[in-house]
Amino acid sequence: MIAALAEAAGSQGMVGGQSIDLASEHQHLTLAELEALHIRKTGALIRACLLLPCLAASASDSQREALDHYGKCIGLAFQIQDDILDIEGSTQDLGKTAGKDEASHKSTYPEVMGLRAARERAAELFVNALRVLDALGAAAEPLRALADHIRQRDR
Repeated sequence: MIAALAEAAGSQGMVGGQSIDLASEHQHLTLAELEALHIRKTGALIRACLLLPCLAASASDSQREALDHYGKCIGLAFQIQDDILDIEGSTQDLGKTAGKDEASHKSTYPEVMGLRAARERAAELFVNALRVLDALGAAAEPLRALADHIRQRDR
C-alpha cells in the first residue's frame, strides 16, 4: 500500500504531472499530452484513493479494474470541469483567481479542443465513470454521489 501511494505521489504520478504542467506553460500541448499530464497529476491520487482500499480488502482484479477506470474518468472529468470553471467562473465564486490558466498560458481542455467539445468530453467521462460502477452494485453509491458532486460543482 505504501508503494502504491508513493508511486501515485511521485515522479510517475502527481509530482511528475505537476512538473510537466509547470514546464509546459507557454507551450501548446496536444490533447493526448494534456490527458497524459492530468492522468498523472490529478488522476493518480484519485486512483490511489480507490486502489488502497482494494489492496486492504483483497478486492478481485475485476473490482480493482473497475475502480481504476472510474478513477481515471473522474480525474479527467474533474480537470476538464476545473478548466471550464476557470473560464466561466468568477474569482469570488471559485475562491481562486478566475482566468489564471489563460494568464499563465497553460494548455487547457477548452483551449485545446474548444469549450463545447470540452463540455461534451466531461459529460462522456461522467457517463463512463458511472457505467463502470454498475457492476459494483449498491456498495458503489458513495462513488456515484462523488461523480454527481464533481459534475455539478461550480467552484
